[in-house]
Amino acid sequence: MTAADSARTDLRIPAGRLRGRSEGGIAVFRGIPYAQPPVGALRFDAPRPVTAWDGVRDAGSFGPPCPQAAFYGEVPPLAEGVDPDNWLTVNVWSPEPGPAARLPVMVWIHGGAYMAGSAGYPSYDGHRLAESGGVVVVTLNYRLGMEGFASIEGAPANRGLLDQIAALEWVRDNITAFGGDPGRVTVFGESAGAGSIAALLVMDRAAGLFSRAIAQSVPGTYFSAALADDIAAEITAGLGLRPTVADLAGIAPDRLAPAGDRVAAKMAGHADRWGRVAHTSAPYSPVVDGDVLPTAPWRGLADGAARDIELIVGHNRDEYRLFTAMAGQLGKITEERSGTVLNALGPGSDSARAYGSAYPDADAELLHELVCSDWLFRMPSLRLAQAQAAGGGRGHLYELTWESPAMGGVLGACHALDVPLVFGNLSGGLADLLIGENPPPEAETLSAEFRAVWTGFASGRAPGWPAYDPHRRLVRVFGTETADVSYPEETSRLLWQSHPFAELPLLTAADAAVKDSSAKDSPAKESPLRTAL
Repeated sequence: MTAADSARTDLRIPAGRLRGRSEGGIAVFRGIPYAQPPVGALRFDAPRPVTAWDGVRDAGSFGPPCPQAAFYGEVPPLAEGVDPDNWLTVNVWSPEPGPAARLPVMVWIHGGAYMAGSAGYPSYDGHRLAESGGVVVVTLNYRLGMEGFASIEGAPANRGLLDQIAALEWVRDNITAFGGDPGRVTVFGESAGAGSIAALLVMDRAAGLFSRAIAQSVPGTYFSAALADDIAAEITAGLGLRPTVADLAGIAPDRLAPAGDRVAAKMAGHADRWGRVAHTSAPYSPVVDGDVLPTAPWRGLADGAARDIELIVGHNRDEYRLFTAMAGQLGKITEERSGTVLNALGPGSDSARAYGSAYPDADAELLHELVCSDWLFRMPSLRLAQAQAAGGGRGHLYELTWESPAMGGVLGACHALDVPLVFGNLSGGLADLLIGENPPPEAETLSAEFRAVWTGFASGRAPGWPAYDPHRRLVRVFGTETADVSYPEETSRLLWQSHPFAELPLLTAADAAVKDSSAKDSPAKESPLRTAL
C-alpha cells in the first residue's frame, strides 16, 4: 500500500464494494450492514439478508445501536449521514485484509442487560487485539430490549439472538475478503454478551458458525416463556397496549424503550410473580421458548450440545462491587437489607443463615455482595464449565482477582473490569471508570496476558491451563501474579451445589406464599440490585 492510498482500504464482498480506513497499520471497516434494517414491514421479524448496493459504500462510521433509553447511560452520537434505522451492522479490524491471509476471527458480543449498549463504544475498539494477536476482530450491534428480547405475540422469540446468528452467518460468508478464516471463528463476550454466547452454544441455528467460545461473567437469567409473557404484558400495559405485533408495530421504537425502563425501575414490586429477577433492574433476557432457544444453557451443555466447541468461561471475584459503588451504597448496606437480599436470592429457604455460617467473618455488606455476585455471575459461570465437562466437552475456567486502583481501590475485581483488559484499551471510556485515568504498569502487563491467551485460543492453541473437571477443579487466576489453583470460591460453590440453574419461572400464588413464609425479612421496598448485565 502506497502513502497515497494509505488512508483508505477498498475491498469487495458479495453485497458490493466497501471503503474502509487504514489506521495505524490496521484496516478498519465500520457500519457494514449484515441484515436489512428491522423497521417498517420487517419490525419484530427475524433478520432478513442484506440487499446489495451499487457503487462504493463508505465504511468509515459506526452504525447506530438499537433504540434504547438512557437507563444505563447515553449511547455514542451518530456520525453525520448514518442511517438511523440501520441497526444491524458489523465492524471489522484486520491486520492483513485479503483472501490469502486466512487469519483467525474473533467476534465480540457486547453486554448491557439485553437492553442497552453499542458496538461503537471506544472500549470495544478492536485495534490492539487485531494488532497484537494477528486476528481479525468483528464487533456487532443487535436488537435490544423490546425490539430484541420481549415476548411479543406474532413475532419470533429471541430476535436479538437471531440477529447475532445472522451476523455470524455474515462472517461465514464474507470474512475471507477481510483476511479472516471462516473455519476459525471464536465468539467472545461479557455479561449479557456472555449470556448470549451461552445461549448460542445450545442453539441448533448457530451450529457450525463458530468453533470456540469465550464467555466472561455469564449472567444466570434466562426466562421461561410464561415469565417473559408476563413481563412483556406489564411493560406494554403502561402504554395501554398488549404485547402483540398488531398493537406494537405502529409504536415508534423510541417510545417502547422508555416503557421498558419504567418497569425496570420498579421490578421489586412484582416479586410475588417474577421471583428472583424482580430484585434486578433487567426485564429482558433470552427466553427458553423451546424453538429458537430450546433449553437453558446448563442443561443443553450437560446433554452434550456443545461438546465439540472449545470453551473458556469465567468471572471476576468481586462482581457486584461495581453496582454497589455506582448506587452510592458502599458502606451503607444494613443488616436488614442484607438479610432481605440473602433470602431473596440465595440458594435455600434460609440463605441468610447459611451464608452467615459459611462466611463467619463477613459483615452484612460483604454477605450482600457475595450473594449478589454468586447468583448473578459467579455460580452461573462456574456451572457452565461444570455442564460442559458433564457433556463431554472441554471448558476452561478462570477468575479475575486483580484489584482495580480506581476510586481509591474500592472496586476490587469488579464486574466489567475484564473488558478493557481484554481489549487493551486502558484509557478513555470504561477504562477511566474501572481502572482510573493513570493505569499502573501492572494493568498493561495483565492486559497483555489476557490478549495473549484470548488471541492464542482463537488461533487454535490451548489456553495454557487444564480444562475444568469435577475432581481437581483447576482454574486460571488472573491477578497480581497469575496462577493455576483449585477453584478459589469453594465456599460459595458448596452453598450452591444443589441449586438447579435453569430458566426462571413465573411464580404462582402458592410459590409466593412459600417464599414469604421462609424469608426472615419482609421484601424490600425498592429493588436491591441495579445491574448492567
